[in-house]
Amino acid sequence: MTDNSFIHRYEPATSAGSPPLLLLHGTGGDENDLLGLGRMISPGSALLSPRGRVLEHGMPRFFRRLAEGVFDEDDVRRRARELGEFVNEARTQYGIAAPVAVGFSNGANIAAALLLLKPDVLAGAILLRAMVPLSDPPKAELSGKPVLLLSGQADPIVPASNSTKLAALLSQAGASVTHRGLPAGHQLSQADVMLARDWIGNIAAEAA
Repeated sequence: MTDNSFIHRYEPATSAGSPPLLLLHGTGGDENDLLGLGRMISPGSALLSPRGRVLEHGMPRFFRRLAEGVFDEDDVRRRARELGEFVNEARTQYGIAAPVAVGFSNGANIAAALLLLKPDVLAGAILLRAMVPLSDPPKAELSGKPVLLLSGQADPIVPASNSTKLAALLSQAGASVTHRGLPAGHQLSQADVMLARDWIGNIAAEAA
């Protein structure tokens, strides 16, 4: 890895038919946070889990924000490029295909930015409690790329209108978006795990 490397964990695949996952934690998480989730939703997948390189009051994140729900969009763009470069380097190092991102909260937002800014990096994405990452995104070409967007109907951080706008934005770019609102807040629920597992199983079956 070059100087662009992220502190990260990597677990090799144990099943040839399972897509590799890029695990992207929420604010205050680290490279260990979503490994258990990754194993639950796609047993056998290779897992690539970097730690965000921005610190907010000592808590790792993937990009800076100016306030809750207000993003430093220049930083979003820069950090998405860095993350995309890291993923491409990791693919070469570990010999894996383009991964499906599994992002929670801040991690879901950087995954959405990655889809819009560097669409070739990801094979698809599971966005858990994501928001629109850029007010003026570039015109992306996501033809047929599968995206699962799971929102909490009682989420105090992400307004329903924002997640609906993100689903529309990705759909307009050509992604195949499944958007579900769950009876949950910002934290993940068992329903998130079950829906993500079923969705990724379908993706793997279609790719087989």
